[in-house]
Formats: sequence, structure tokens, C-alpha cells
Amino acid sequence: MSEPSLSTLFHSPLGPAMVRFIQYKRACGCKYHAQVAALRRFDRFLQQYHPQADRLSSEVVASWGARRAHERASNQCSRMSVIRQLALFLRRSGQEASLPATSWRAADFTAYTPFIYTREQIARLLAAAERTRPSKTSPLLHLAVPAIFHLLYGCGLRLGEVLALRVRDVDLESGVLTLLDAKFGKDRLVPVAPSVLERLRQFAGAAGERPGESIFFASPLGGRYAQVSIYRQFRRLLRESGIPHGGKGQGPRLHDLRHTFAVHRLEQWYRQGENLGAKLPVLSTYMGHRSLVGTQRYLRLTPAIFPDIQRRLDEQFGQIVPQGDQL
Repeated sequence: MSEPSLSTLFHSPLGPAMVRFIQYKRACGCKYHAQVAALRRFDRFLQQYHPQADRLSSEVVASWGARRAHERASNQCSRMSVIRQLALFLRRSGQEASLPATSWRAADFTAYTPFIYTREQIARLLAAAERTRPSKTSPLLHLAVPAIFHLLYGCGLRLGEVLALRVRDVDLESGVLTLLDAKFGKDRLVPVAPSVLERLRQFAGAAGERPGESIFFASPLGGRYAQVSIYRQFRRLLRESGIPHGGKGQGPRLHDLRHTFAVHRLEQWYRQGENLGAKLPVLSTYMGHRSLVGTQRYLRLTPAIFPDIQRRLDEQFGQIVPQGDQL
């Protein structure tokens, strides 16, 4: 987005500073779309309640950070995280800004602990995916669902990455996926296992010849499958697999397949006697993390091997893999 059009979105006295902040983040390679929407809400808040505020004062920060009725603590955290980043940017620019303290994190906010599927549960889940039936409205669903869930677990991909794949991104000969402009603006190549490749080939063969720019997992209308549609399939697979779901916010979540991929891969390397210090950066690159820190936070080790594997990692890196309550 160009500077003039971006500038028209902000009208409070702090608006120009927010525009510079967004431009800075994008210059650093961040997409910064959802954050723009959050900053626009903050801008409208300033216009209504602090129309003369030309700096990020402690009064403004406290007013914006107050917990709202029926607001989830995680939403409050998201709101204040963006403002904290803005404050840090302003300070680095030599401007006065009140830095939100970490105490704004609500006392009842606790991070979700990823649900790590057992290998037996994964086998049941994928078997249920294979039993998906086609329908009149979605004749390729029975091929799309197994392929999608094999990618989510077998490659640790994010759902958005899977649904964004285009025909040209899937090399059915070499078995390599090309992920372009994924999270953090990163591109990467992802080799897939033969079993996953076979399901991709089955889907592609049924879909027929298509232009390279076409969505690989095209819905019956030709566009992407909606994430909510895949989530409905996920809940069905859980039921058919006998895996209980704890309700909203309790999991297991669809995204936990990615966590499970990371943990199972680390377990396998451990049991094979691999050098975990050398393998962890490989896993980080494969999963498309911004840095090794992202991989460290992703891993939730199983209790059966935790003590020894934690010791081996600590010997090489120090406290690199957080405890469960640090995730």
C-alpha cells in the first residue's frame, strides 16, 4: 500500500506516527495487515476519547488497555501487543511514549498448551480421513481431505499454507512443495514423504489438467477451500477416531497437528541417535520459523523422553527448549 492511501486511513494526531510505524514494519519484511486493522481501531478510539492526544501518554495507554466487558484475555493481549510495539518504535525514533508494562496481561490469561497426539491417534485420524466420501456438491472431497491432513501432519504445514498452494507450487515428479510468501514473508521448499506425494498425485489426477496459477486444492467453485470447511472435516475426523474434544479453547486444535509433527520428528531423531543440536536448525528451516527461537517454543516434549532429551539439548544450547508451562 502506498504512503498516500495509507495516510488516509488514520486521522488522529498520532495517525502520522502510526503510518511511519507501519511503513517501517513492512520495510522489514512484515506483511502487517491484521495489525493495520488493530491500529485503525486504536486511531478511531483516540478520535473519540482523546482527540487532542499527540503522544502515547500513560493516560492513553491505560485507557486503551482497560479490560472490556466480555473481552477474552487473549484479545486484550493482542490489542496491547501492537501498542507496545508502537511505543518501542516511537522511543527508538526519539519521541516520548509510555511503554505498556507487561502487567496489562490479565491474571486469568494462560497460554494454551498444545495437544500432542499419540502416534496411534494420528493413525486413526488419517485412517478416518481416507474414509471421507465424495458428495454431489464436492466430488473431489474424498481425495482432498486425506491429502490435506497428510500435509498438515506429515509436513507440519500451517493450514493457510496448504490451502494457498497453487498447481505450479506442487512438483509431482520430485515431491517438493514451493511455499511462497508464507508467514513472516518467508519462502521455502518442503520435500514430502512418498506416502504424502502419492495422495497429492491422486488428487491432481482426478482434478485433471489445470493452469499453473490455479489453486491446487480447488473447491467446487474453483477457489480455495474455506478454513472453516476443513475445520468441520477435522471435527468429524476426531469423532470417527474416538479422540475427545474439550470444547472451544480446550483442543485438540487443528493446528496441534503441526506441533505434533515437530515433537514426533524430534522423538524420532532422538531414538535414532541423531545430533539434536544439528537437527534443530533443520527443523526450524523446514517449518518456516523466523528463527530458532520459534522452533524452541513450538516443541512440547513428551514426558517419556523429556528428562534425557532436555539434558542433551541443555548441554549444547543451555535452556533452549522451554518447559511445558513456558510455551
